[in-house]
Amino acid sequence: MTTTAHTHAVVADKPRVHPTTIWQQAWIMVKRNMIHTKRMPEMLSDVTIQPIMFVLLFAYVFGASIQTDSASYKEFLLPGIMGQTIVFTAFIVSTGITADLEKGIIDRFRSLPIQRSSVLIGRSIASLLHSSIGIVVMAVTGLAIGWRIRGSFGEAVLAFALLLLFGFAMIWFGILIGSWLRTVEAVNGFMFSVLFPITFLSNAFVPTEPMPTWLQTIAEWNPMSSLVQALRVLWGNGPAFGSDAALPMQYPVLATLIWTVALTLVFAPFALRAYNKRTSD
Repeated sequence: MTTTAHTHAVVADKPRVHPTTIWQQAWIMVKRNMIHTKRMPEMLSDVTIQPIMFVLLFAYVFGASIQTDSASYKEFLLPGIMGQTIVFTAFIVSTGITADLEKGIIDRFRSLPIQRSSVLIGRSIASLLHSSIGIVVMAVTGLAIGWRIRGSFGEAVLAFALLLLFGFAMIWFGILIGSWLRTVEAVNGFMFSVLFPITFLSNAFVPTEPMPTWLQTIAEWNPMSSLVQALRVLWGNGPAFGSDAALPMQYPVLATLIWTVALTLVFAPFALRAYNKRTSD
């Protein structure tokens, strides 16, 4: 009788999952993150002030000394900065998860009658929305300084879809790092050390042709390069690469899709394992 009563007590203490769907629970998490941003609008500086600063700095300070095959350096530049912004979605996710873990917010969520995965889904969608604001801000800034989309409407939509898909892959990397490292300071240091070389060792800001052969090979096989080249081709902002370029540069749209699937398959299992282990401690 004592054992049975103890078992019933344990079961009673364990929160039951609320009969809402996981997507409804995830949407509540998205709204929670959006409300947090609304109350602290300075959190949007990385997708409002910073993108404008990058666009103007590169377009008017460095642009005069960088030669490209595009109609103008501004058209060459905008796809690169948009690619950089979506890559930094991983940064937003990782710092958000680490902050919630540090403050004990995730422990409070575990006591609620919701599925654990809804927290990750909500954080991921909120991070994509956060980065999408930066894409819109940069597009408006680019249009103001002379950038134009010269491809068809369908190609333009496909380019923006590729941005979001690649951001989805980077989210898993952010979840992995945010669950693995223990402090926001550690995440900041690690992410800057990893993401900045990835974005700058690519064709995002400069052409790869003048690079030394070994460096050009690394840059052209960088997933960031295939994403940026796909944007340029679809938006009509740059010429296609010749047959002597690396395969990802010859077929950038297909290469970006392959990179997105590959990165997701690599990072997602490790990210889920790290998150589950961290939230089970």
